[in-house]
Amino acid sequence: MADDTNTGADTAAELDRLPTSVLHDRAVSLARERRDVKFVWELLKAIPAAAAAEGETDRAQFDMLHALSLLEEYRNAGDSDLADALRPVYVTYLTEHAGDHR
Repeated sequence: MADDTNTGADTAAELDRLPTSVLHDRAVSLARERRDVKFVWELLKAIPAAAAAEGETDRAQFDMLHALSLLEEYRNAGDSDLADALRPVYVTYLTEHAGDHR
């Protein structure tokens, strides 16, 4: 398996063995390198569902007024209670763009 900072040709199984904080950092780093606003937006939209999966159903609705607080959660998504619920988002993104790391 590659080291924790490499985003080479990792498979979903290899990525799934990594700690959530590493998945978050790798996905966000790759999105920054690629200037991938779409991924950031998709991650922001996934946060309410992740919160609901963690039992916080009052946070499950996404709207534009909620977006600013989501941006703050995005900054901390690798370390928060939501981190494990967001793992599939990170694994999918990293496997889809495995060859894109510069």
